[in-house]
Formats: sequence, structure tokens, C-alpha cells
Amino acid sequence: MSRLRVESLSMSFDGYGAGPNQSLENPLGENGKTIFEWFFHTTTFNKMIGQPGGTTGIDNQFASRGFENIGANIMGRNMFGPIRGPWQKDLQGEEWKGWWGPNPPYHSPVFVLTHHARKPIEMEGGTTFYFVTDGIESALKQAQKAAGGKDIRLNGGISVIKQYLSKGLVDYMHLAVSPKLLGAGENLFQGIDLVKADYTIKESVRGENASHVIFEKV
Repeated sequence: MSRLRVESLSMSFDGYGAGPNQSLENPLGENGKTIFEWFFHTTTFNKMIGQPGGTTGIDNQFASRGFENIGANIMGRNMFGPIRGPWQKDLQGEEWKGWWGPNPPYHSPVFVLTHHARKPIEMEGGTTFYFVTDGIESALKQAQKAAGGKDIRLNGGISVIKQYLSKGLVDYMHLAVSPKLLGAGENLFQGIDLVKADYTIKESVRGENASHVIFEKV
């Protein structure tokens, strides 16, 4: 049976998954990029952007694990793009198709949570974006069907992950905790009682640039 997995979720030491004041120019918020540095150095990241090299140690091992046995993805609209409200064309007259260019790194169906309907967008490399307007449970059911027995990766952002966590729908979560402080932004654990929701820590490993913590549903 498909599992819903949160993978390689970068977090500051004080619990923030993104910095304050997110924008088109600064999608990770102020200083938010610093908590992803562990990932940017890895072979897995360089492969995603078509570049050679990168580290092959513990950080890379955890990053690579996050792409294994994935048959579908779910993300929030804020992660798909910076546009709010009804869909509209950008300054070049093109419809926004995500941050990633013509060949996104997902290579499987991606279900985007939104309040505004939009036709599916088929991209290169096997990625098709589907826009779901009837809630997180509907997105999960559609992703389960599309995954064909493989797992589903819940990509974020933080608010979407919190919605799934609060309902106990996440089966597995990998946090990469960076030795950085953001002080403000989107806090993953605020208002979430992981103990009450029956989550437990299964693994904790210190990597080169982050500590990797695995949570699983009991």
C-alpha cells in the first residue's frame, strides 16, 4: 500500500521550514536558503539540475533515499508558484508552469492543492501537474490511484504538511535539521502534537551539514 512521505524537509534549529517575507525574488523567505545548504552540496541536487559533482556522504544518502519508490507527488500552490488568487499570465504573457523549467524533477504525476481550477499541465520527463480544488483528502486519493502502489511524496510547503500531519495522514517524515536559526517564518511544529498524533522517532543521524531525523506513524 502507498505511503505518504515527507522527504528532505529542511528545517532550522528553531523549527522553521521557510523564512519570513517570502516573495517571487526570495521564495524561501529571508535567510531561508541557508537551511537548504546541506542539500545544495549533494550529488543528488546536482543531478536534479543537470550538473556534475557533489558530495556523496550521509547528507547525500538521505537526499537520494527521498526519491526512491515514488509514484506521485502532492504540493501546495505556494510551492508550485508565487501567484495568488485566480490563475493569470506572467509579464511575458505565459501561464506559470512552476519554478523548475520545462523538465521538472518529479517525473511522475503531481497534485497541486489550490482554490482555483486549472487544466492539467503536461511537462517533459513524465511530470504532469493536476490541480485539486476539493481538499487534501481528495488530493491524496487521486495520488494513491496514480502512484500504482508506489509511495507518494508530500513536497510542501509547511502549511500543507501541517494539514496532513494534523489529520495523521503522513506515514513517514524525514527532517533535515540545519544548525541555523531563522527566528521567524513558517514553523512546522507550532500547533502540532506529534505524540498525540502517534508519531515516533525511528532514526536520528548526524550528517555533514544537517542532522537527519526520521518520524514514522506508529
